[in-house]
Amino acid sequence: MDNTDIKKTISEIFNDIANGIETGNFGKKTRVGLTILGSELGPQELLAGAEQAQKANPDIEVVVIGLGVATNLRLIEAADEKQAHTIMDTMLTEGTLDSAVTLHYSFPIGVSTVGRVITPGKGKELYLATTTGTSATERVTAMLKNTIYGIAAAKACGLENPTVGILNIDGARQVERALKSLKENGYPITFTESARSDGGVVMRGNDLLLGSPNIMVTDSLTGNVLIKMFSAFTSGGNYESLGYGYGPGIGEKYDKIICILSRASGAPVVAGAIAYAGQLAKGRILDRVKAEFAEVKKAGWDELMGKLECPTATAKKAGAGEIKPPPEKVVTSEITGIEILDLEDAVQALWKRGIYASSGMGCTGPIIMTAEEDKETAIAILKESSYL
Repeated sequence: MDNTDIKKTISEIFNDIANGIETGNFGKKTRVGLTILGSELGPQELLAGAEQAQKANPDIEVVVIGLGVATNLRLIEAADEKQAHTIMDTMLTEGTLDSAVTLHYSFPIGVSTVGRVITPGKGKELYLATTTGTSATERVTAMLKNTIYGIAAAKACGLENPTVGILNIDGARQVERALKSLKENGYPITFTESARSDGGVVMRGNDLLLGSPNIMVTDSLTGNVLIKMFSAFTSGGNYESLGYGYGPGIGEKYDKIICILSRASGAPVVAGAIAYAGQLAKGRILDRVKAEFAEVKKAGWDELMGKLECPTATAKKAGAGEIKPPPEKVVTSEITGIEILDLEDAVQALWKRGIYASSGMGCTGPIIMTAEEDKETAIAILKESSYL
């Protein structure tokens, strides 16, 4: 299937929707796409989750993108993961999908995912902010952004006044002071108390199991470990059977609703992720993010971020040693192995040599994206410059 075929298929779907296919349900359905290629468990497992989600959520229309399955759901053929992502992105941009669920998707720096799990202590839902991606290259700044992302996701899913706790990891006390300063300046945030006898907004491991807050703020690498544990602790680790997946990629200016699954996600988690994606679309998560940032900026967010940013990032924003990018290209090749703190410098090293590149965060860590024809040269330059 080439790009012309993709556009034709998407156009046909849009026309079907515009003409009002009879479904037996009143009102517009929320359309959630699911790519089914790339799973360690096979496309049939993801399809089973899609069919479960469709049966349990009649207000959602699930659109499957992939190959090698037979289903009564709407199916758009894609030969591989790359083509599936192209179709998914196009449909989201054109509005023929409201949200999507996929695997192995690279987000830009500044975007990270808010996971959602069921805690084993009391069966409560817990939002983990965040689980993949990188909100910022400075730890405390990233965790502050994660807080806003988590609040926006929880509100989009119907929690009008979600409670917030901060996991007891490096930087937690700084995050606590910063958030309390924002609250004192008028940002409406509700902190919870640890279930342990000494209380406080800094959460212990017990609070994870109990689901003490609605939103647990952490860094994305810790969040990634936690969501894998919550999702697969009953199966021995090779099959994720509980929860809603890694959640949506959220950023201040990010304009798509794309939820992420692990390659080990089983049908129950796939079904949960689709339901989560549908809730986010109906709850207008993108508008929620804008509204949340508008509120926090009134409380001095920009000034606070300026004080916390690492000096190199601040200097670059001021224009010190700034290098203009070469003409933009479509970047589809990933280069892994770059240290997160060197990522932006590595991109500029490529720009300086005339190679267009962008930074991002893949499933296994920081990545640099280049055009296919530039990848080998880019790797040589990065090795020469000691970034690889």
